[in-house]
Amino acid sequence: VQMVESGGGLVQTGGSLKLSCTASERTFSGHNMGWFRQSPGTEREWVSAVTWTGGGTFYADSVKGRFTISRDNAKNTVYLQMNSLKPDDTAVYYCQSGDSWGQGTQVTVSS
Repeated sequence: VQMVESGGGLVQTGGSLKLSCTASERTFSGHNMGWFRQSPGTEREWVSAVTWTGGGTFYADSVKGRFTISRDNAKNTVYLQMNSLKPDDTAVYYCQSGDSWGQGTQVTVSS
């Protein structure tokens, strides 16, 4: 297994969750990392990305100002801090590096 996400769960509207994705050295080192999400009946959508150095971060308009992506290269881990969560954020969240994907972690936001 090259990438493993964790940190999903059930939270009320306005709450917070922090997702983690730990990858193998080969998958993580030197790569930009991304987070995507997919809810039932919809296509997988890009959420956020961070460059290898961590100096560049990028967000979909739907999460800008609420989500923060970061990485710890010493731990081969990328994070997604999600604040002010809304029911529309409910989805399976996946981390991505090149052609590699994690298995996903479910985030459910109740109204």
